[in-house]
Amino acid sequence: MQLKDATVLIVDDDPDVLTAVRILLRPELKEVLTEKNPENLKRLLSQHKIDLLLLDMNFNAAIHTGNEGLFWLRKIKETSPDISVIMITAYGDIDLAVRSLKEGASDFMVKPWHNEKLISTLTEVLEKKASGKKKSGSASESGQAMLGESPEMDTIFLKIRKIAPTDANVFILGENGTGKELVAQAIHQQSLRAQKPFVKVDVGALTESLFESELFGHKKGAFTDAREDRMGRFEAANGGTLFLDEIGNISLQQQAKLLSVLQNRMVTRLGSNQNVPIDIRLICATNVPLKDMADESRFRKDLIYRINTVEINLPPLRERSRDIALLATHFASVYARKYLKSSRELSKAAIQKMNSYSFPGNIRELQYTMERAVIMGEGDVIDADDILFSPLESAKGGTIPEPVDMNLNSVEKSTILKVIQKHKGNITNAAKELGLTRTALYRRLDKYDI
Repeated sequence: MQLKDATVLIVDDDPDVLTAVRILLRPELKEVLTEKNPENLKRLLSQHKIDLLLLDMNFNAAIHTGNEGLFWLRKIKETSPDISVIMITAYGDIDLAVRSLKEGASDFMVKPWHNEKLISTLTEVLEKKASGKKKSGSASESGQAMLGESPEMDTIFLKIRKIAPTDANVFILGENGTGKELVAQAIHQQSLRAQKPFVKVDVGALTESLFESELFGHKKGAFTDAREDRMGRFEAANGGTLFLDEIGNISLQQQAKLLSVLQNRMVTRLGSNQNVPIDIRLICATNVPLKDMADESRFRKDLIYRINTVEINLPPLRERSRDIALLATHFASVYARKYLKSSRELSKAAIQKMNSYSFPGNIRELQYTMERAVIMGEGDVIDADDILFSPLESAKGGTIPEPVDMNLNSVEKSTILKVIQKHKGNITNAAKELGLTRTALYRRLDKYDI
């Protein structure tokens, strides 16, 4: 279903939110309905054919459980199970929002949101509804899709179809930007756990102090900032799929804790003595070559065996060049819609330019290259001059030049580029060598327009 043909109902007790969403969506939709009181939901659903419903998580109404959104979501699903519901939540309600996905919500939006993000989410949910099922080729939140017609990707798709219906642990290997998370999502969506949560954790970015709390949860008072009980990601993924990204970057101490949980299939929250059984399908990913991880001083072999029941090696984009034009066309379409531009076609010269480039940043680099081309290009055709490759990624293919002067900024920029090249684009490892946090390194990347 197209956005322009849809009728959307927004239920929120904040009149400012209702007004802002109505103004934003009115030009995009067939009809926009708003309601402050969720008690009127039953009447509205009986009077109108609603295609999509945006529902707030909290109301100043008769329900005072703190779970108002879940209460009304269940009521909607009881009377109108075919309606797609997007939950509106604040940052503090993320755990409730995850629970809402288990209860049948299609997605959730966090306040405050970007207008483009809201429109793209509505579009995606309607497209999924029209297709009748979630599929690996549908657009993700970033606009990226799992697409390919090369023999290399045919092999990946075949593996996914075979692996997905099982509960086997999966280990995804590949360079940065090759689409490891998309493969994990595709496995989940085609599995028997598809209606249960898919929970992602970037474990490589977790400090020693946050690792246990984030994965296993904590009790109130377990440490200084533990102001309330909190479930960890293992519990949040119970019944569904847990995706641990950048697992090759965790310490030996973290590996031991993770191995214990996987062996016992139980977690213990920090500050508690109670074991909580878990039922998850585990998918892990890393950009670290498996031969490097086989070094016991870096990674425990018993943990590798535990997580590596089935292995998927994702090829870099330079080894599946047949897919470049297909992916570029897809991204051009996605960003033309996002930025309200006319549809864009790729000239032969643009395709030739991309096919001759090695894309060290892989699909992620191609995605952002096309986003820039759509934003900066003129007319309905993207030409070769509109295709500008990232200086950061281009630097990986050759030697970083020495700074032309000894200005402190020039030296710092050159040093950052060299360290990133050394670690093959791994920001976590580069930040460690530079003695910076990931956040501080990202600030410097922005500062020097890298």
